[in-house]
Amino acid sequence: MRDFLVQAVGAASSRKGRWATLAIWILLAGVLSAVLPSVNSVTNNGAANLPDNVMSVQAEQIAKEQFPNDTGTPLLLVWYRGEGLIDQDYQLVSELYRHLDQNPLSAQSFIPPLGGVPVQALQASASEDGTSIVTPVFMDKTATTDELTENLEELKRRLIERGSAELFDRDTGEAGLHVRFTGPAGIATDAAALFTKADVTLLISTVLLVLILLILLYRSPILAIVPLIGVGFAYGVTGPILGLLAEKGIIVVDSQAVSIMTVLLFGAGTDYCLFLVSKYREYLLEEADKYKALQSAVRHSGGAILVSAITVVLSLSALLLARYGSFHRFAVPFSLVILIMGIAALTLLPALLAIFGRVSFFPFIPRTEGMLAALEAKKGRKLRRRQAHSKFNRQLGRFVVGKPWTVIILSVVLLGGLALFSPRIQYTQNLLESFPEDMPSREGFTIMSEHFTPGELAPVQVIVDTEGKELDLQEKLSGLPLVDHVAEPRQGQEDAGILSYDLVLANNPYDAESIEWMPVLKQKVSEALTDAGINPGNYWIGGETSKLYDTEMTTDRDMKLIIPVVIVMIAVLLLIYLRSITAMIYLIITVLLSYFSALGAGWLLIHYGLDMPAISGLIPLYAFVFLVALGEDYNIFMISSIWKNRRTQPHRQAIANGVSETSSVITSAGLILAGTFAVLATLPIQVLVQFGIVTAIGVLLDTFVVRPLLVPAITAVLGRYAFWPGKLWKQEEEESRKQQQTE
Repeated sequence: MRDFLVQAVGAASSRKGRWATLAIWILLAGVLSAVLPSVNSVTNNGAANLPDNVMSVQAEQIAKEQFPNDTGTPLLLVWYRGEGLIDQDYQLVSELYRHLDQNPLSAQSFIPPLGGVPVQALQASASEDGTSIVTPVFMDKTATTDELTENLEELKRRLIERGSAELFDRDTGEAGLHVRFTGPAGIATDAAALFTKADVTLLISTVLLVLILLILLYRSPILAIVPLIGVGFAYGVTGPILGLLAEKGIIVVDSQAVSIMTVLLFGAGTDYCLFLVSKYREYLLEEADKYKALQSAVRHSGGAILVSAITVVLSLSALLLARYGSFHRFAVPFSLVILIMGIAALTLLPALLAIFGRVSFFPFIPRTEGMLAALEAKKGRKLRRRQAHSKFNRQLGRFVVGKPWTVIILSVVLLGGLALFSPRIQYTQNLLESFPEDMPSREGFTIMSEHFTPGELAPVQVIVDTEGKELDLQEKLSGLPLVDHVAEPRQGQEDAGILSYDLVLANNPYDAESIEWMPVLKQKVSEALTDAGINPGNYWIGGETSKLYDTEMTTDRDMKLIIPVVIVMIAVLLLIYLRSITAMIYLIITVLLSYFSALGAGWLLIHYGLDMPAISGLIPLYAFVFLVALGEDYNIFMISSIWKNRRTQPHRQAIANGVSETSSVITSAGLILAGTFAVLATLPIQVLVQFGIVTAIGVLLDTFVVRPLLVPAITAVLGRYAFWPGKLWKQEEEESRKQQQTE
């Protein structure tokens, strides 16, 4: 496999093949971008996250059939004045609705007849403290996010004409009337705008960060640009392919997936480039012919890059097993972008390095001793010899193999101490909390929650099939803890035996306590049906609280399935590549320890540093897939160097040299990868902030603790058993036997 890879890359980066390879990539990216749609033009941020067979989704479907409401998607207008609404405010409400009745918005489907309602009637609908009133405008269910955005902008303009811009611009803590758009339509448009703005910011920030880090680390402007060229072409090919798949309905792509995909591409893609570039520079110090040096670099690092890319692709593909939509939608974009980046790193990057040659490293051009001697004779002065590995890296390698138990104990204490905080993490499934507090739709939602009965924000809908039998469920449900009151039941239009009860909670329906109470409610409904002689399974519970409970159960199920699958896949790949059961086991263990340490350290920073009460329940699986897959990249690169050295060097010397050879590139790659994920922490979306923080911390722990210290120290302690049952172990055993015979 390696010989085939070397031959293929050799052809792509030969004197003639280098230009042909570059031309193919330019043609491929250009044609795909011109012919196929951009992935950003086909994103769908309204795709369902829960599968059809969970109870909350089934309840929603039954409600549509039995209790149809064709009014459309609600846009809620929250009118708020801290000192209390006045007659002028209610008159503005009536005036707006009279205007909308005569001049409806293009996507408007229905409005309640509030234009002719007297002030006293509107006052009766206000909150108990008289500060707030909520009025709906229903929008066409088929309207796109862009159409909704245009309609909301038009509605905002009409309100400003009748009031002032301060209705929307004034801080809600200030005196005066405030208007905020919320509800499903308001949240959808705010989220779309937020992600669109985030995509642009993220792309610019990531490119600048990677460029600056590459220049600082390698002090070469050309070398800083070369990896970005490879990443740019990979993005240029991946984006249109994903756009086509999404347009044809084969996959669904949302803005969040595109944002994280960009970070992943620049971070992991640059890493793959650096793995090859670092080896190329080493061989340029020994080989005058840049093409031969490049082939040697590919022979040494190509296999590690290939296995690393396959590891990440397969790990991310495991998300296809997820039932939760957000997890499932990540699988194809992330896997495809890493696959294409891996191909680019093994074809386009060698072609670019072959074109630029030693100039890639300008002004610190690597030369052989012979080339330096000739240049010294020509210039008449002594030139500085640049060594492949720094003094610090050599000392680090010697320290690790000299005191392995000290390194292991200190590393385990540090990582284990951080990991102890991971069980203390508080999780939330409320995605609205992921958005900025000053986002208009969230402000409107906050006003509603503070000035109306909390449960009225999102009543729990209990639907039962009575089979035509008598059932007094209202009284039984009203006496339950957490229940404020239960509305009179409604009969189904298609089946009069189906009843719907709107249950208003005394608590906030989005709180953890309300979500955890859902099994109790299910049990009580089932018992009531049994007592009435009705099938105890003839019920469905819908509403936002039920959806959040189903979200928690679905994501928990996905984690329990996907995490073992990813571990098994990575274990098999490591076993095939390293041919060592022992190495496979301790590499997996160290990555898992690093993962839990990242969660614990991330919680300390997020909770105590940023004062966030909880993190998104999606973070653990997101972080696991990325950290375990990307962490094994560094494992593979370093261990492959140790394995190579072990063929010609004693065990401890092979480890020390392996650490010395790979420390610089792993440090550089880790800093860049952590930096790109840390860019997510600058965005105004908390779920991305939390994901960026946890992942960046995990990468840094891998870079500075696990890879250069813990893994080589364990390898040193295990001795020949680190290679068991591979050939290297047998080779060492044979050498030991011969040495004993000689003695």
